[in-house]
Amino acid sequence: MSSVGADSRWVEGKVFVVAYAALLLTHIYLLKLPYFWDEAGYYIPAARDLLITGSLIPTSTLSNAHPPLVLAALAMAWKMFGFTPLVTRLTMLAWAAFTLTGVFRLTRSVQNASVAIAAAGCVAAYPVFFSQSSLAHVDLAAAGLTFWGLADYFADNYWQAAIWFSAAGLAKETAVITVAALICWQAIGILNGREKLNRLAPLLASFLPLFGWYCFHYVKTGFMFGNPEFFRYNVQSTLQPLRILLAFPVRLWQAFGYLHLWLLTVITAAAMWLPPIGGANGERPRIALSTQLAFAWIILSYAIALSFVGGAVLARYMLAAEPLVIIVCVSTIWRRVPYWKAVIAIVIAAFFAGWFLNPPYGFSPEDNLAYRDYVELHQSAAGFLQTRYSNARVLTAWPASDELTRPYLGYVSKPLNIVRIEDFSYEQLVSAADASNAYDVALLFSTKYDPPNSIAERWSPWKKYKLRFFDYHRDLPPAVAARILSGDVVFTESRKGQWLAVIEIRRAVQARE
Repeated sequence: MSSVGADSRWVEGKVFVVAYAALLLTHIYLLKLPYFWDEAGYYIPAARDLLITGSLIPTSTLSNAHPPLVLAALAMAWKMFGFTPLVTRLTMLAWAAFTLTGVFRLTRSVQNASVAIAAAGCVAAYPVFFSQSSLAHVDLAAAGLTFWGLADYFADNYWQAAIWFSAAGLAKETAVITVAALICWQAIGILNGREKLNRLAPLLASFLPLFGWYCFHYVKTGFMFGNPEFFRYNVQSTLQPLRILLAFPVRLWQAFGYLHLWLLTVITAAAMWLPPIGGANGERPRIALSTQLAFAWIILSYAIALSFVGGAVLARYMLAAEPLVIIVCVSTIWRRVPYWKAVIAIVIAAFFAGWFLNPPYGFSPEDNLAYRDYVELHQSAAGFLQTRYSNARVLTAWPASDELTRPYLGYVSKPLNIVRIEDFSYEQLVSAADASNAYDVALLFSTKYDPPNSIAERWSPWKKYKLRFFDYHRDLPPAVAARILSGDVVFTESRKGQWLAVIEIRRAVQARE
């Protein structure tokens, strides 16, 4: 290894250590939380199956055909250190530190170390990245491997980039969007005489491991892209022209404006009116225009592709695109704003506020510390049910149905008897009321975050489209639900717009008496 390469690895190693220490410090009070939403519903059961059986195909839950790299890393960590939420969180923080190191490495390769440090700091503070850092999802790890691949790609190390891209595809299948975007970018360059044809080979080769995984999955399950319900929800039901047109601006909003990201993009747009800062060696350089255009094409590719697929329009699906926006914005501010460090500090402070403050529009609780509120609410309800209704039949919806039946998720010490409904809409509760002999108590909770006094949420056409295309429903408040179910609210708790209630059915009380 050359001295330059050795020095570069040494710097990246230090960045990883500092990033991990900072992430550990800021997540210290989150490390023992029970598992949340999709963690509980798929990723933890699937990784646990791998730990117990050695099978890459889940046995305790239906396979979604997600590639196994991150789940295998979790299973290995549990094998060595024990199956606990603490080990899970520490392992995922290592992936997050690796991702921040990738952001630093990519930014330094296309700009300089000062911009790289600032960009990595902004990404670390961005609420979606922060909240996802310790959650057992796969999107952040796939993004990190993608950034390491992009750093090598823009340094003309194409085969080394292909290795990273291959690993990214084995972390999550949507990582191939970056590779597909680069292939299109290269093809345009070849047609214009700017690129050589042989540079396509490494990119094409990086598809092979993911293709091999899907072939393996098909042989084992008979389904290439996950179980039929998963495929219907995430692909078949989303391929509607109007839904695609509606999802696309949402994806652009997530890339450029979501959770205070708009502040950075607005400042960047304003900075473009300022001249570049000069110095002894001339004006500060920008990221090469061809590289910025490639970044823009990758970001646009994610926005387009994820408008076609993905039943839930989650911001974490864009984690491979949002940091590219941040890198370009930070570089532009460094180049044109005299007190650029103060500006970046303001942006980081705004991102930090986004950890705690819910926005005035609909968002997913997994995108900031609202997920902690959700988990702690459900811990309280689970403790209440286990203490007072341990032998009762509990009516509830997913993911509480999994929380109360799988003790290893961290909510109960022994399984409760569950009667499951889809959600807490009027239609579902009326249907449940017709079968009231099947349950004794109901656990209701907010499954969506509905911000108070939101103009967008009250706008009738948008509500209609959400109902039609985005699996939206309105959870009935506990008092109304209790009347429908002929019960009484015996436990309720709320935090920052999220709520939870336990309803005791009067028929069950009368039967006990």
